[in-house]
Amino acid sequence: MKIVSRSFPMPTHIWWIRRDLRLKDNPALHSALQGGHSVLPLFILDPRLLNTAAENRRHFLFNGLRRLDEDLRSRGSRLIVRSGLPEEVLPAVVAETGADGVFAEEDYTPYAVRRDANLARYIPLQRVVGVTVHHPAAVVKPDGSPYTVFTPFSKAWKALPLPKPLPPIPDHLPPPPFLPSDPIPPAPENAYFPAGEAEAERRLLEFLDSAVFAYADDRNRLDVDGTSRLSPYLRFGMISARRAAALTMEKIQQTADPAGRKGAETFLNELIWREFYNAILYHFPHVLQTAFNPALRNIEWRHAPAELAAWQQGLTGIPVVDACMRQLLTMGWMHNRGRMIVASFLVKDLLINWQEGERWFMRHLVDGDPAANNGGWQWTAGVGTDAAPYFRIFNPILQSKKFDPYGHFIRRWLPELERLPDEYLHEPWLTPAEIQRKTGFKPGRDYPLPLVDHAQVKERTLRAYQQSKPREGT
Repeated sequence: MKIVSRSFPMPTHIWWIRRDLRLKDNPALHSALQGGHSVLPLFILDPRLLNTAAENRRHFLFNGLRRLDEDLRSRGSRLIVRSGLPEEVLPAVVAETGADGVFAEEDYTPYAVRRDANLARYIPLQRVVGVTVHHPAAVVKPDGSPYTVFTPFSKAWKALPLPKPLPPIPDHLPPPPFLPSDPIPPAPENAYFPAGEAEAERRLLEFLDSAVFAYADDRNRLDVDGTSRLSPYLRFGMISARRAAALTMEKIQQTADPAGRKGAETFLNELIWREFYNAILYHFPHVLQTAFNPALRNIEWRHAPAELAAWQQGLTGIPVVDACMRQLLTMGWMHNRGRMIVASFLVKDLLINWQEGERWFMRHLVDGDPAANNGGWQWTAGVGTDAAPYFRIFNPILQSKKFDPYGHFIRRWLPELERLPDEYLHEPWLTPAEIQRKTGFKPGRDYPLPLVDHAQVKERTLRAYQQSKPREGT
């Protein structure tokens, strides 16, 4: 891109949009608006990120950018989109506009940390806290070291005051300098997750007015719509983590009913888990390459490509696992309890490396976030910080019967099993011959037989973990 120096009548600040596709409660935008500057909203289509992102996430991002541009235009501004590497695009835009400040929310992923540190050497980049409520460096032990266990982290997080709410964005924003903009790539809308700040706000308020009161009991039920489904919107900052936490804390204070208050407190804890995993990634970026626990980095995983493929496509013969995996392929999202069940099955039943599952999730999740996804997989595999003990192995059949007792979830995603009576839905291979004749269903023909017997492979997994030894020098 040719750099052309220009002189604009107003001093200019650049709002570099990354994971904050919103106007409300946006610290980077708020900072850029200070001092009467013209504000240039800029998004850079970085091929290094886009080329490795799941198609679901790219589409959600592109549609979110369209919604953001519409919101900006309603206030007299507009979104500028440029394609290319940030280290080339951003200095060029700074030169084009004469901008004396670039404001962005700090991102804690290793790539973003390196990118921003490099750019800050030669452009006026100012990073503000926004991806999380509190900066990871602010939630530490008294000696300054990071927490690696959730409960004390949560207590320290709750002891910090919430940042003061930002004033509303003006109805009319200062017009940005006129610059050419690349088109936002076309993308189909995800019917399950329409993009945009307005939808994110609607979901949060609706959840806090209804489902949150039963959240403590319903959040693990696969057959109940009892979760917020806010994760994609938090992932791209279509709603701020601070606003979600603040409104949840208000709900806790306003709710007299103990059960309802417990639901809101449980939801707040889920938001704090998100903060915790961001802090782990910030302090220990190597977790994206290896297990947090060095003693469990050398497990002898099985190389079983056919079994991995069956897991990926929802053809393991375990209905709850297959239903969850097909939900992922269809929606680009999976219930959190489902994520734990399918992860445990891949790692603890099939003894396949947890990183295979981590990669598959990032290929398909619309809410795919490196910190949360990695933290969840390491937790279930028992190799992460504050992880489930390695000897804790989910029985997928018991999980299925507990969290989908009437089989509604299984029937929705596995129509080939809809004819079966409830008592055989969780274990279709046990269907008696008489029921097979009546229903026309035959195990192994109409639905796969189980890849493994849970009771038998459990011992194999325990041996593999127990025999794991750290390599010399780790």
